[in-house]
Amino acid sequence: MPKFFLYARKSIDDEDRQVLSVDAQINELRQFALKEKLEVAEEFTEAMSARSPGRPIFGSMLKQMERGKASGILAWHPDRLARNSVDGGKIIYLTDTGVITDLRFPTYRFDNTAQGKFMLSIAFGQSKYYIDNLSENVKRGLREKVRRGEWPAWAPTGYLNDYKNRTIVIDPDRAPLIKKLFELYAGGAFSLEELLRQAHLLGLLGRKGKPVRKSELAIILRNPFYYGIMRYQGELHQGSHPPLISKKLFDQVQAVLAQKARPNQRKPEKFAFVGLVKYGECGASITAELQKGHIYYRCTKKIRPCEQKFLREEALLTQIDSAISKVYLDAEAKEIILRRFEESARQDGKASSLQTRLAKEEITKFDEKIERVIDLYINKEISQEEFKRMKAKLLNQKKDLEERLGEFEKCSGGWLEPSKNFINTCNSTGSVVRLGNLSQKRDFLKKNGSNLILKDKNLLIHWSEPFDLVAKIAPEKNWLPGQDSNLERQNQNLLCYQLHYRANNYFQ
Repeated sequence: MPKFFLYARKSIDDEDRQVLSVDAQINELRQFALKEKLEVAEEFTEAMSARSPGRPIFGSMLKQMERGKASGILAWHPDRLARNSVDGGKIIYLTDTGVITDLRFPTYRFDNTAQGKFMLSIAFGQSKYYIDNLSENVKRGLREKVRRGEWPAWAPTGYLNDYKNRTIVIDPDRAPLIKKLFELYAGGAFSLEELLRQAHLLGLLGRKGKPVRKSELAIILRNPFYYGIMRYQGELHQGSHPPLISKKLFDQVQAVLAQKARPNQRKPEKFAFVGLVKYGECGASITAELQKGHIYYRCTKKIRPCEQKFLREEALLTQIDSAISKVYLDAEAKEIILRRFEESARQDGKASSLQTRLAKEEITKFDEKIERVIDLYINKEISQEEFKRMKAKLLNQKKDLEERLGEFEKCSGGWLEPSKNFINTCNSTGSVVRLGNLSQKRDFLKKNGSNLILKDKNLLIHWSEPFDLVAKIAPEKNWLPGQDSNLERQNQNLLCYQLHYRANNYFQ
């Protein structure tokens, strides 16, 4: 009398939604074995999909059968054994060679004859067809969700899955932190490693409730989802979810990422501020040398003799921190200025009806262009790569235009958003000073300062626009809350007016 191996399997995928649980299968098969008087040598259970070959427990069971430990298999249905052609073919082959002499199923009758093996191959084929058809239906459903602008997967960090309404909503806890990280990185003063430290200080957690890793942070900074565009299977789609940031801010971050990804053609400098500052007496750049454990900066004296004396790095760094602090705006000052900007924008009124109408007409034209590109792809007049490239370009151009239209309707001009980004950059300079990273401070000065002069051990910096205005007014500290109310209000108005005026001219 042949010995049987009992095999029960259930997948966690949708393919087995209607199938009995593993425990239920085992109970049914044990009763079936008693009823049919079958000797069960061993029981095998597995929780794994059979849509592709490679199930370890199933493979181990077949190897034991080839060694003669059993010659029959007891399972609930043929689809528990195979849903792919490789495993199905293996079962048929082992019955041909006599390794398997009998297969028993409570829901299916098998005879070890030519006709029985033929019918078994049809059952395996039906199982494969079912799983293939199910896969196509799932993929089609996902594609349809994407076409409607709905994200078909887990929400990225900063968003939440609304299971009740099947939508994506903003995470009130993480979203402000994500936006803050984009703003910090757009300033160009942070490396990815430094931004990660800021994320940990802010308490940003990933989807699994653990602190974000560097790789996760890089994915976040490159994900167009945050400005309203979904990237799915290499193709861009318009999303229906609310954006966290503007596309302009996203583009600024991409520019910084691209710049930092370029290989540094020169070796890393041992001394951070070499070549950044010039001596006021002779116009030559400063150089540095290490003496008794301290770094000293001095004149290269390559232009003409210079009487300027050595300056220790600690003394120079103190002056650099003081200079950067002059363009720092604390959180309270930042909120005051941003509120004034919003008030000023509302007072400016809406954009002219002509500008708004023209922008809307252009958006309609972009929709028509996207439809034409889709038609070209359906008619096989362009390749899939050309289709993806052309569609992505049109979607991004449309998104730019939609954001400009939003600015027109909100404040009849494009100065507000970059002005906000500038104020946020001034607020982030506090981190530049506190972190103590020399290369970060050097990059900030190089990007936003000009004519860095050292004379008589004193550092002089001319700030670029509009940092020069903040450096001139903000350090007086007379416009911050807590001072004389009249003087405070006058200086608030003065700074906001001048920044507004400068922003209109500088950022337009």
